[in-house]
Amino acid sequence: MLKAAYRHAERLVRDADRDRWLASLFADSHDRPHLHAILAFNLEIARVREVVREPLPGEMRLQWWRDVIEGRAKGDVESHPVARALLDTIDIYRLPDRPFLDLIEARTFDLYDDPMPSLHDLEGYAGETTSTLFQLGAVILNKGAHADTADAAGHAGVAYALTGLMRALAHHARRGQVYLPLDMLAANGISPHDVRSGLHSDGLRRTLADLRERARMHVDAARSAMTTVPRHVQPVFLPVALTPMWLDYLEAADPFDAGVEIPLWRRQWLLWNAARRARGGRPMF
Repeated sequence: MLKAAYRHAERLVRDADRDRWLASLFADSHDRPHLHAILAFNLEIARVREVVREPLPGEMRLQWWRDVIEGRAKGDVESHPVARALLDTIDIYRLPDRPFLDLIEARTFDLYDDPMPSLHDLEGYAGETTSTLFQLGAVILNKGAHADTADAAGHAGVAYALTGLMRALAHHARRGQVYLPLDMLAANGISPHDVRSGLHSDGLRRTLADLRERARMHVDAARSAMTTVPRHVQPVFLPVALTPMWLDYLEAADPFDAGVEIPLWRRQWLLWNAARRARGGRPMF
């Protein structure tokens, strides 16, 4: 049953988070299923907004996951493969509860249509969600021991999250969500309503250009911080190698084009090349 739970987690990641799944193939085979477990947990939390019509049922789903982490939902865990794989992974690597609980708390924002207040808040959201995944993955690849990866995980997560949110701008706007920070929108003379309405403007272009520049700054900072990351831990950071390409692609794309995509073969090649550079002691991105 436990092996089946891990297989389920891997299928979920492979189908819904292909880039991270591809990157996981470069990790030690013993640790790989446990990376899938935390990534599948992230997908379960991230898709709550997709499967509920109102915030209250979403809050209840998130509370169930809090109960799972804190050991208060044991009777239900047996029938939920992702929860089983996650709890086993937490036990094996002695992962702390707090990062998982903070990730769930941060994702509560997704249930509502309130705009993101500021760039500081957006980076905090990215840190509690995506940076947390990089840091937990680093602990797993370091066999449960903490390595000097906090700075790399922090900057990598913010860069990856900002890029992902810009890629998903059209999808979020259609369902009334605005992750572009209010302070940046106001500075460029536009409102959340303009974003929800799909309004093209110079102000939106400036906002997105500023946010891409911020993401590139975090990529540069993550690259510098990677010098302290042990080589056997580096595969967890491979997805960040795709970020510069995505940022260049977004610069030329219609921000409200929901079909913005880069061919899978090209992403595979970039991940392979980044892994090869890392094995040779060179920066992967």
